[in-house]
Amino acid sequence: MDDVMKKAARVRLLALDVDGVLTDGRLYFAEDGQELKTFDTQDGHGIKMLQQAGITCAIITGRSTKLVERRAKNLGIAHLLQGREDKLVALRELTAELGIALEEVAYVGDDWPDLPAILAAGLGVAVANAHSELRKRADHVTKLEGGRAAVREVCDLLLRAQDRYDAALAPYLESN
Repeated sequence: MDDVMKKAARVRLLALDVDGVLTDGRLYFAEDGQELKTFDTQDGHGIKMLQQAGITCAIITGRSTKLVERRAKNLGIAHLLQGREDKLVALRELTAELGIALEEVAYVGDDWPDLPAILAAGLGVAVANAHSELRKRADHVTKLEGGRAAVREVCDLLLRAQDRYDAALAPYLESN
C-alpha cells in the first residue's frame, strides 16, 4: 500500500471510464430505444471534492451518449472524451493538452479496453468487479464495485495520499 500511496501523492489528473466504473456496467434501454444509466452520488461528491482540491478529472469512454455529457456537466468535468475506443491514445492527447505527465495520472477502468491506459498511468486502478486481467495488472484494486462508490474510494485515496482529506472533510464537521 505504501507504493500506491506514493503514486497517488503525485496524481494531478483522475481519468475515468464510464460503463463499469461510473456505472455498474449494465446498459438499460427503454422501449423507445432511449439508453438509461445509473450513477452513484457518492462518486459524484468525491469527484467534486477532488476538483476543489485542485485535481483535474476527466472521462474517457468508448461510447457516446447525451447522458454522460449531462453527468460530466453536472459534476463540472470539462474534459469529456467520448467515442474513444483507444483509451491510451485519448489519455496521451489529454495529458499533452494539459501539460501533465502520465506518471501524474490515475486511470480507473474495468475491462480490456482500459488496460493500456491503466498500464501507462502513474496509478492504474481496477474496480473490484473488473475483469481478472485488469485486477492482476493494476497498481490498486478498489474494494467497492464500479457504479457502487468505487470512484469515491479512489477519490478518498487520492485526498489522503496528498494530505487533503481532512481539509475536504472539515466544512462538514463545523457546527453552526
